[in-house]
Amino acid sequence: MKKKVLLFITAVASVLCVNANSIDKQLSSNISIKVPGNKSVTYKLTADKDGNLESESDLPLQISRKLTSDGGIVRITVSIKAKEKAYYNFSQAYLLPEMKHSDCQFYMPGFWYHRNMRSPKEAPSFHTSDSWQVREDRLSTPLTGIYNEKSGDYYTILRIDEFADETIAQHASGEVILSGKTSIGYTGFRNIDENSTLVFGFPYHEAPKAYVRKLTLIPPVQAFEKLEKGETRDLVWEVRKGNVKDYSAFVSDVWTYSYDRFKPQTVETGYNAESAKKVMTNFFTESFVDKYDLKYFSGVHLRTDDCKSTGSAEVGFVGRVLINAFNALEYGEQNNRPDLVRKANAVLDSYLTNGFTPNGFFREFVDYSHNAEPNVYSIRRQSEGVFSILNYLQYEKKKGRSHPEWESRIKNILGNFLKLQGADGSFPRKFNDNFNITDASGGSTPSATLPLTMAYSYFKDKNYLESARKTAVYLEKELISKSDYFSSTLDANCEDKEASLYASTAMYYLSFVTKGKEREHYIDLCKESAYFCLSWYYMWDVPFAQGQMLGDVGFKSRGWGNVSVENNHIDVFIFEFATILDWLAVERKEPRFSEFSSVIKSSMLQLMPVEGHMFDIGKVGYYPEVVQHTHWDYGKNGKGFYNDIFAPGWTVASLWQMLSPDRVSNYFDKK
Repeated sequence: MKKKVLLFITAVASVLCVNANSIDKQLSSNISIKVPGNKSVTYKLTADKDGNLESESDLPLQISRKLTSDGGIVRITVSIKAKEKAYYNFSQAYLLPEMKHSDCQFYMPGFWYHRNMRSPKEAPSFHTSDSWQVREDRLSTPLTGIYNEKSGDYYTILRIDEFADETIAQHASGEVILSGKTSIGYTGFRNIDENSTLVFGFPYHEAPKAYVRKLTLIPPVQAFEKLEKGETRDLVWEVRKGNVKDYSAFVSDVWTYSYDRFKPQTVETGYNAESAKKVMTNFFTESFVDKYDLKYFSGVHLRTDDCKSTGSAEVGFVGRVLINAFNALEYGEQNNRPDLVRKANAVLDSYLTNGFTPNGFFREFVDYSHNAEPNVYSIRRQSEGVFSILNYLQYEKKKGRSHPEWESRIKNILGNFLKLQGADGSFPRKFNDNFNITDASGGSTPSATLPLTMAYSYFKDKNYLESARKTAVYLEKELISKSDYFSSTLDANCEDKEASLYASTAMYYLSFVTKGKEREHYIDLCKESAYFCLSWYYMWDVPFAQGQMLGDVGFKSRGWGNVSVENNHIDVFIFEFATILDWLAVERKEPRFSEFSSVIKSSMLQLMPVEGHMFDIGKVGYYPEVVQHTHWDYGKNGKGFYNDIFAPGWTVASLWQMLSPDRVSNYFDKK
């Protein structure tokens, strides 16, 4: 058996040696020098036999480059020393002559997948240009990869640094002289004479556009760092070449390589599951609203500075009213908190009585402040609502309490699901109460797999299992086999983390209700999609400047996940995924999964707001949401801060699920 496994791994991915001499011949370098108050001048550099990079013009900098090989990887080390004070931006381009640009797909972890064609032209994508370079802190790993679909060959460029420094820039576009030191360079790809090229340099230089907020591209930015006379800046990159069978294997191979290079460690926060949950119960206490026909925990559209409750009640997505009700009920009964039990039951009872549309869907979103209630519904919110109630019903059943009216409601909404499911197994993204489809995209399909498998286990109705199996067929064919994870999040229609997370979670749930070869197949699909989800999570700690709150409090970005191409910030969206990683580590003997799961589970508790350590949040336990780690924002505050509006409903629910690792297995336990 061991020989078979080793042969399989060899067939999936092989590292090819890259030659330092061949790289040197294909590597071009430039230095841009800026004199304050004047436009910069760019000089082409050529290497002499000793590795010095020289220009035909006299430069205020002495630049050397050294290439060394180790285990098939070439390390490029550049040293820039100032002969006199200078402001510079250094760039390199590694032309790949055997990589025709039209044959290639591209990868910048947590930001760029394939050609980003799922994203609109207002976000970085091939719709706007076939050549892009971005600042490194946009990426979960400071790396660019180019994959040739015809040959299976790929190249990556990875930046190696301590990433200790950052400074606040005065402008977002144009030529910018930095007021201090930064560790942030840039990386990307370019089409040069129809051939793909890896481009990289320091400090950052974004082109052809910079991305500053949702669907807002602005003119490019080029940063210049000052070197005083005698001062030196050392820069290091690694070039790696490999060959794999497809884009999916490319992403998994690069993730493994990146993990082994960075080896992220856990972050000590002083919290465990018990203490973290205790703090977050204050959200249940203070956010409870009981003055409308629907009772709810106010978790949507709150201001970070005061966390005052709003009139928005939302099932699933960012509000997570029903799962928070279950969490409050379970915790309240386990810890002698009758106040939480009363609030939870009030929420659940109100939704049972007033929470459904005429055709039996959940009233997804109600805005009492503006007397508004959209009449378009989503498979994601509906699924998350059913998921929540099935957790509640199973819990109640084990307590010896029955709820036939709730069961009837859930059977009705599941019947609606079966009507909506397409012949290919997909579910439409959005629809109305009369089953008219308003968005047929199937990217949200895996969110339905969870409640369908749970319903099969609870009601013993094989129709639900067959529906779940059909979703798996669709997911394998359209998402997993194509490495195309999209349209799961409701506030963006693009490549996103949550589609891969839900796909992996869907297969995890199916493994509980199937056996033999079918179950093993689902585990393999779970693992394959897990790599894409993992690719969104940070391997490294983004640097922040003094005066940027996240840097001032010592925040570490490792283990936090970027969101989507459209929404370029990090957050704590995790739910069951850390548990899945621990499970996959055992099922598929991959210790890196459980190691990184430990990083996630520790790091994501860093910003827990408690008295004396509020992290700019107005109330204890209201966990922050939009953590702006790069030069991007929703229109407020920017890097090192949050947007001023947030949705703690889902952040509390996500962390709570992460801190309840036995919840899923206990649900499916027939004892």
